Amino acid sequence: MKTKRTNEQIAVRVSVVTLTGNVILTAIKLIAGLVGNSTAMIADAMHSLSDGLSTIGVIIAVKMSAKKADSDHQYGHERFECVAAIVLSIFLLATGAGIGYAGISEITEHGFSKVEGVELPGLIALIAALIRIAAKELMYWYTRAAGRKINSGVLMADAWHHRSDALTSVASFFGILGARIFGLTALDSIAAIITCLFILKVAFDIFRDAVGKMTDKAADEATEAKILEIALAQDKVIGIDELKTRLFGDKIYVELEISVDGDSTLRDAHEVAHIVHDAIEAEFELIKHCTVHVNPADNQ
Repeated sequence: MKTKRTNEQIAVRVSVVTLTGNVILTAIKLIAGLVGNSTAMIADAMHSLSDGLSTIGVIIAVKMSAKKADSDHQYGHERFECVAAIVLSIFLLATGAGIGYAGISEITEHGFSKVEGVELPGLIALIAALIRIAAKELMYWYTRAAGRKINSGVLMADAWHHRSDALTSVASFFGILGARIFGLTALDSIAAIITCLFILKVAFDIFRDAVGKMTDKAADEATEAKILEIALAQDKVIGIDELKTRLFGDKIYVELEISVDGDSTLRDAHEVAHIVHDAIEAEFELIKHCTVHVNPADNQ
């Protein structure tokens, strides 16, 4: 099993690779948008820039959340990842709103009909859109593979961010293609607005997930059901009185009350609790801490 330090190194390496890719894509698309006169491609370039900044946020979050507990943060630093995610979501919200405003302003100025003297998006913008679709799809599979390997929620979220970026580039491609075929610059602007909507959705999803982890949201039902199943499968466990879970960054805290024979000695009851504790933590790598309390069954 990978050590925590090794997992951190993997996450940072993946983030650096995708950050480099986003910087290159930003430069390509910005040049293509300016030379090719494409609002959608310039919007896409700003999207790639925001992706790069979000990846920097991922690197910082991974570094901070991997720090060991200290006197000021005795439960660890995992929630620093949530703080970084909230800041990122606010930044993405502002970026998406700016792109949407630019697209709407373009449509307001030129309308939906052909406008004489307005230069249409060039072929270079179309090629740049295809490059981004391919690059973002590769980033998605690369980051997803690493996220699954080390069981990293932040990398999996970043992977899906790349997949949503690929979809926005598809919108840009067809917007630019439609503008070139039909001579309607509004199609290019509509593609920019679609890009804006994708960014706003990503911002909302990141914010909602981070807030859930900051406010002690419970683990999903499947995880809780598996915890109950494991606890009940242990010898001398008669029943489950209560189960509470809460998310702490990408980790999970578990508080479990089990019932055992009321005539058990304190030593025996402690041993049962220890067995249940070890069985649960052995099954779930993401559980940061599991507390097991024992109740006498004949008092229930």
